[in-house]
Amino acid sequence: MQPVIGYTLGDQAGVGPEVIEKALASPLLPKNASYRLIGQKITIPQGSPNLESAKYAFDHLEQAAAELKAGTIDAIVTAPVCKETLHEVGFTWPGQTEFFAERMGVSNYAMCLTGAHLTVGLGTIHTSIKSVPDLLNTAELVRIGELLLDFCHRKGISAPRIALAALNPHAGEHGAFGKEDIEIIAPAVAELNNRHPHATFSGPAVPDCVYRDAAEGHFDAVLAPYHDQGLIPLKIVDFHTAVNVTLGLKRPRLSPDHGTAFAIAGKGLANPSSTLHAFQLAVQMASHQ
Repeated sequence: MQPVIGYTLGDQAGVGPEVIEKALASPLLPKNASYRLIGQKITIPQGSPNLESAKYAFDHLEQAAAELKAGTIDAIVTAPVCKETLHEVGFTWPGQTEFFAERMGVSNYAMCLTGAHLTVGLGTIHTSIKSVPDLLNTAELVRIGELLLDFCHRKGISAPRIALAALNPHAGEHGAFGKEDIEIIAPAVAELNNRHPHATFSGPAVPDCVYRDAAEGHFDAVLAPYHDQGLIPLKIVDFHTAVNVTLGLKRPRLSPDHGTAFAIAGKGLANPSSTLHAFQLAVQMASHQ
């Protein structure tokens, strides 16, 4: 049977409806799936956030999570939302990642960004650079590394090659620039290789080279120790195809890696490439459940 891919329109005062419509009309949309709107399309002024569009966006996220949990859809692609107005109408989660994990009853989850050339998992997410060394630990890196491994399998990669990027320049120069790479990241690499002999985990990899190597096809994914180290290279090489994936869910949840873009909403200028890639990846992952 063909997988059923659900989708939401996000905050409909933004570009969500436009990028969804363009992606669904693309000749590159996979034909071996069916697509179903979750929620409803509304008529609302475009170009600025408001509480009415936020209420609909929140309600449609609840519907999407319920259907994903029940299995009436095989994956969900969620269009961009405005967190500021969502929080004003009762959305209490930091983002959609945490929302879907809680609604699906999942505690073992992580954020992943993936594009045409790079796939990046994050060891820490929204936190200060100063706090990163204290937040990094071997067990957490192993946990996220295993989620990245599962993601690669769902993409159809049978023997993934995953690099764990070092925290410090030059991977710490054997401790000269800090001990985190020796004491935290290297043991995680060893543990992952011990647990998963049919995959290859490398590192601590020199951070100013590993993303180029991955973009050139030498790695299937990179686990970054902190947000910007991983997402700056990803958005340089994959800005228009980058997709946000919530790792750890039984059924995939994906979204384009851009915001509501209120400034261009309703003007026909929004690029649907990231949304189209989200649909393509949703079908691919749903087919490898």
